[in-house]
Amino acid sequence: MKIKTLKLSDNNFYQSLKNALSFDEEDNSQIQQTVKDIVQAVKVNGDHSLLEFTKKFDKVDLDTPSDLELPRSILKEAYDSLDTFTQNALNESAQRIKNYHEKQVQDSWSYKEEDGTVLGQKITALDSVGLYVPGGKASYPSSVLMNAIPAKVAGVKNLVMVVPTPNGERNALVLAAAYVANVDRVFTIGGAQAVASLAYGTNTIPQVDKIVGPGNAYVAEAKRVVFGTVGIDMIAGPSEILVITDGKTDPDWLAMDLFSQAEHDELAQAILVSSDPSVFEKVMLSINKLIDTMPRKEIIFTSLQNRGLFIQVDNLHEAAEVSNYISPEHLELSVQDPESLLTNINHAGAIFMGINTCESVGDYCAGPNHVLPTSRTARFSSPLGVYDFQKRSSIINLSARGATRLGKIASVMAEGEGLFAHARSADYRVKVDE
Repeated sequence: MKIKTLKLSDNNFYQSLKNALSFDEEDNSQIQQTVKDIVQAVKVNGDHSLLEFTKKFDKVDLDTPSDLELPRSILKEAYDSLDTFTQNALNESAQRIKNYHEKQVQDSWSYKEEDGTVLGQKITALDSVGLYVPGGKASYPSSVLMNAIPAKVAGVKNLVMVVPTPNGERNALVLAAAYVANVDRVFTIGGAQAVASLAYGTNTIPQVDKIVGPGNAYVAEAKRVVFGTVGIDMIAGPSEILVITDGKTDPDWLAMDLFSQAEHDELAQAILVSSDPSVFEKVMLSINKLIDTMPRKEIIFTSLQNRGLFIQVDNLHEAAEVSNYISPEHLELSVQDPESLLTNINHAGAIFMGINTCESVGDYCAGPNHVLPTSRTARFSSPLGVYDFQKRSSIINLSARGATRLGKIASVMAEGEGLFAHARSADYRVKVDE
């Protein structure tokens, strides 16, 4: 294996880096058309199309649409089927996620001006949210916890989860996580048809206000199609990790940290940045030593070979500069003094501080959310949080004096814009003796 190496001192460094960060997405014109057809069918035919698509794609033939829903008793059975160690892991992860996200809750506020006018902001939770969870052999209970718990902390009353059951196969871990997270309703549907049913509603599936959660290319495209009818969390790209090291971290640790993202899929990107050129040689030796121990070694190999990157800089300040340009999903500051380096970091989805903090702990149980901006969108986006399930309304309550004072200003500005009804509406409330 050979991993591409770049040097910040190279004249064409940023162009080379830009090229290395880009990736060729598959031609999705066929996906777009398929999703468009599925979404339209569900929008028009509702439950009938849902049953047809469930039979076609999941090989599950149900008698009635009501058979799509799993009662809470089934979720509890899944939880009870787990060993105590796994139950405890789910419960502790859930509690830590809840504790962290409770710190994010925003409260309504207001203030009164001298003339008695009150201005403020009212915070309310979304009424209903849909959570998409991959199903079948793929088990992502962590995604259930990371998406569901912030919604519940925010005050969402109706949290609806959809999860496919290919060939009727239910994933006990996923259902147990739904039980722990207090998901309100669970339906065994997946793909674009599940997204469409949440967006438009059917006789069986309730319409929601926002859809969150990971999925394949068809799910991502369906979320793109229904956006505007409902809100969505994001359209996520391949997973990313950037590790900055001062050369003091065990190279085996660094190699495994790179593996932790490379094993997601062949388009995942793992980047190592250091001012010590010997680090790259040591980590490369560790990669070659450890990769054969990995069950997903073929995926890791392809990811590192095609998209892996070593970046040599002169100092940690330059490392921060490079990191800010990349704006990675996951950023590890594997250095002796991460607090000092943190002051120079402006853009990253999640920042893992010091040599003892690995990214994978953040994926599962540290507490902060693992739904993070990818593909450089951390320049303007944030991790999923309670604020994604709350919305803000502006409050304006004018006193009589306030209506006079502000009405005069509004009238002048409205007439300047040629909006005379706006002006008269304000004028009517102006007291002429003030």
